[in-house]
Amino acid sequence: MTTTTTSLRWGILATGGIAHAVTSDLVANGITVQAVGSRRAESAAQFAAEFGIPNVHDSYEALVADPEVDVIYVATPHPFHAEHASLALNAGKHVLVEKPFALNAAQARQVADLAEAKGLVVLEAMWTRFLPHMQRIREILDAGTIGEVRTLIADHTQQLSEDPAHRMNDLKLGGGALLDLGIYPISFASALFGAPESIQATATFKATGADAQIATTFSYANGAIAAALSASDVQGPNRATIIGTAGRIDIDGVWYTQTSFRVVDAAGTVLEEYTSPVNGGGKHYQAVALEELVARGERIDARIPLEESVQIMQTLDDVRAAIGLKYPGE
Repeated sequence: MTTTTTSLRWGILATGGIAHAVTSDLVANGITVQAVGSRRAESAAQFAAEFGIPNVHDSYEALVADPEVDVIYVATPHPFHAEHASLALNAGKHVLVEKPFALNAAQARQVADLAEAKGLVVLEAMWTRFLPHMQRIREILDAGTIGEVRTLIADHTQQLSEDPAHRMNDLKLGGGALLDLGIYPISFASALFGAPESIQATATFKATGADAQIATTFSYANGAIAAALSASDVQGPNRATIIGTAGRIDIDGVWYTQTSFRVVDAAGTVLEEYTSPVNGGGKHYQAVALEELVARGERIDARIPLEESVQIMQTLDDVRAAIGLKYPGE
């Protein structure tokens, strides 16, 4: 169990699958989940009963107005992230907003600016950044163990529903491989190299217009390259490799979850084998990070700064421009 550093009380905004996964990890690790809100009273009540949550609200407005809530976890579909994060910020609440941070960079910028104006914490729920194996990988890279990092190769490929009505296939809900799956390797590339200098992308599309497979190649001013494949219609290995001038790090499947990796030098010698401690689903680490920020009176976590979340959305916008993908209303 992870020990938290504050007595922040959490409110869960929306009751879908990701809300269940995150709330399960929060409760299992002693984080106080005080309230839940849904647009349907029955859904909120069922969710509250499942997790022993005392305060139940039949609207998001009522949830963010709850005086017994300090921080809101936004778990709605992508097109609503900015709206609901702003709703919480305007009510004086800190926010953990599910990734991707918003639907596009313009929305992300608005949320970031509002958080700064309000003096509140907004953290993107890119939970992979906070996992123990990623912390160890950062230490290895900082130590120069594999030399200068030159390349990232990563895939995030799943065989998901082909139902045209499923959220993943509905452009009105930001459906498609890019925002749901591609966000992981693209965010990983950002963590390693920053914003790309140039972008190449190609994609295949479903009948609904949602992207089914998308391959991206990013190049950077220092000569580094990141290559990523994401897909919602095929199951791949879900592995990642970081390659440097003196060696590489091979991250096992599923690379963005609690997993294992090996550090291998240029001669093929294994320098380190690491297996991540498994603590539930691992989605509570990001909540602990937010609580620690508040306890220290800070707003920005170096593992995923707010400005980087905005920049990642700009990269996703640029990828969509390259493949001709727009969402309704843009």
